[in-house]
Amino acid sequence: MSGRDVDTLGFYAAEAEVYAGRDRELGEARLRRFTGLLPAQATVLELGCGGGQDSEALLGLGLDVSPTDGSPELAAQAQKRLGRPVSVLLFEDLVADAAFDGVWANACLLHVPRPALPGIVARVHRALRPGGVFYASYKAGEAEGRDRFGRYYNYPDADWLRTAYGHGSWNRIDIEEDLGGGYDQEPTRWLHATAIKLS
Repeated sequence: MSGRDVDTLGFYAAEAEVYAGRDRELGEARLRRFTGLLPAQATVLELGCGGGQDSEALLGLGLDVSPTDGSPELAAQAQKRLGRPVSVLLFEDLVADAAFDGVWANACLLHVPRPALPGIVARVHRALRPGGVFYASYKAGEAEGRDRFGRYYNYPDADWLRTAYGHGSWNRIDIEEDLGGGYDQEPTRWLHATAIKLS
């Protein structure tokens, strides 16, 4: 998450143990679809790994995963789950260059301020190898705002998101919408974006 929003980082610091330990739906079909687009034993960077559940699943599918989170407290929780180092990484500090076959960013880039998202996506693009796969999910909406816990969300619609990703940088960008929930247990429209870097 962006280090600029103190309230969002403060929420995850205070709620890290409960947030990381809660029961949550894994979205196994999306994990498998992502994995199916990657070479065998692919290297994957996970941004905003939270409690480490998705990294755990991706490791179980045979991928070489580097889990990261912007919250030191959540990174510590994920490290307990995974039994491996979890790096503390704010999105704007990502400086990798053609280092990963895939980037998995489930329900985390939704905290990036709207003006900053194109720059973060460009950093992800640079971190991917040619043909690399980038998955991210966002809570859909029309304008940025905060939830009842004070967390910032960019709440994009699909057209806004495509513009933020930049049309010329990707071979394709697929955006699907579905209904789900989240930590706040509110019914939520989700956007699931999968982008393939030009080879």
